[in-house]
Amino acid sequence: MTFNDNVRIDTGRVSKRSGGARRGGMIAGGGAGIVLLLALGSQLLGVNLMPFAPAVEQALGGGGSAQEQEVALTGCETGADANEDVECRMAATSDALNRYWETQVGNYRAPGDVVLFTGQTQSACGAASSATGPFYCPADEAIYLDVAFFETLRSDYGASDGSLSQMYVLAHEWGHHISNLIGSLQNVGRETGPASGSVRLELQADCFAGAWVQNASSVPDDQGVPFLKPVTRQEIADAMSAAAAVGDDHIMESAGVEVNPERFSHGTSEQRQRWFQTGYEQGPTACGTFDVPADEL
Repeated sequence: MTFNDNVRIDTGRVSKRSGGARRGGMIAGGGAGIVLLLALGSQLLGVNLMPFAPAVEQALGGGGSAQEQEVALTGCETGADANEDVECRMAATSDALNRYWETQVGNYRAPGDVVLFTGQTQSACGAASSATGPFYCPADEAIYLDVAFFETLRSDYGASDGSLSQMYVLAHEWGHHISNLIGSLQNVGRETGPASGSVRLELQADCFAGAWVQNASSVPDDQGVPFLKPVTRQEIADAMSAAAAVGDDHIMESAGVEVNPERFSHGTSEQRQRWFQTGYEQGPTACGTFDVPADEL
């Protein structure tokens, strides 16, 4: 989607960290084994699930770097900035998401922060890196994202590099925060499988992302200027491409391992696209993924 050039961005909910060293290699499938593959899959566009934290921590080689610094997010004042710069785009998307969801959820509170980082950082859920992918950490209600992940999503998983593809990632993570606020997150255990709580949670986040996309062009800044221009068919295709890229079946196929539904933690590419479309067409009240039987997921 395209931001209106003169919309004003509030960057107060976004922080930026720089200088964290990368220790250890990227988590990958195949030779790294199915456990690490699933650790990666559980965090690609997902919640930082604590059962996988030891494996991820070990793969990353420990905690964050002592050289890490908090740096200012500068030059992100208008929609024109967001259209030109990916970090500004994430800041503007955060502002638009927050303004939308505060009108949809009773007793709403914003996520603790949206942390844009480079390399590696620490969260209340453990180490975060571009290897683990973007995630929402329930312990501090913050979202962690290395924007370099967008290139990984494109080059390794075949997603579109369109702007809405990138916004979808953040909207999905924000969806996990909404699930936390309404109590859905508490229904998720450590089990995997095609009808598991983790799959239902991920599909709900996709649905919430779709609901925001449908309404994003009607959300205004403090001056009444809508954040975004109306979505185009190509932009919807970009978001659907990102949703398909992180389906469990596609992740496993890309890693060269057998597709095993009993190890699903996010849902198939088809499910993720379908629930995004459900939210887009019907709004957030249609996102009751925990209320439907397994054959309707």
